[in-house]
Amino acid sequence: MTNVILCGVGGQGTVLASRIIAAAAMAKGEFVQTAETIGMAQRGGCVVSHVRIGKDAETSLVPMGSADVIIAFEPSEAVRNLPYLKNDGILITSDRAIQPVTVSLSGNSYDSDKMLQYLKKKVSRCYVIDTEKIIEECGSIKPLNVALVGALAKSNVIDLTTEDVENILKEKVKPAFLEMNKKAVRIGGEAL
Repeated sequence: MTNVILCGVGGQGTVLASRIIAAAAMAKGEFVQTAETIGMAQRGGCVVSHVRIGKDAETSLVPMGSADVIIAFEPSEAVRNLPYLKNDGILITSDRAIQPVTVSLSGNSYDSDKMLQYLKKKVSRCYVIDTEKIIEECGSIKPLNVALVGALAKSNVIDLTTEDVENILKEKVKPAFLEMNKKAVRIGGEAL
């Protein structure tokens, strides 16, 4: 069984990314369970998606300490969800900070570099994706979620290839945005 946690801030495409992973695994004949904890997603709140691939899952929620991989759409969410990661798990995170609502409301801010340093100390297999490169090459931050899925495909944590992801994108993404998202998958894979 493979356990994946995706975490981010509302509006980043966390739920779509989890559905792409689930659909790609199901297309290969795998049994998949998913769940989302959305909370204040519409207002920039925290979003966590659970994806469990394999018939051994008794529930759709990934237990603490058993995620094979965490895909974080921003560093503070990676830190917040780190307890889900198992000891030999991997972390794939964007380097770009997005102030969560809780930080914005308190009038504080945080330094993403400090978060990333902390994550690199705590996780031996921590991969940081250059978000600016995605924006520069794709012309938008919108496909960040797909770039992170592309990185997952190259990680060999699950039986998922970039081609598998691209095939699912044809079903999940509007045709006008398909090429941009395919490019993002490749960029994410290369970043790993």
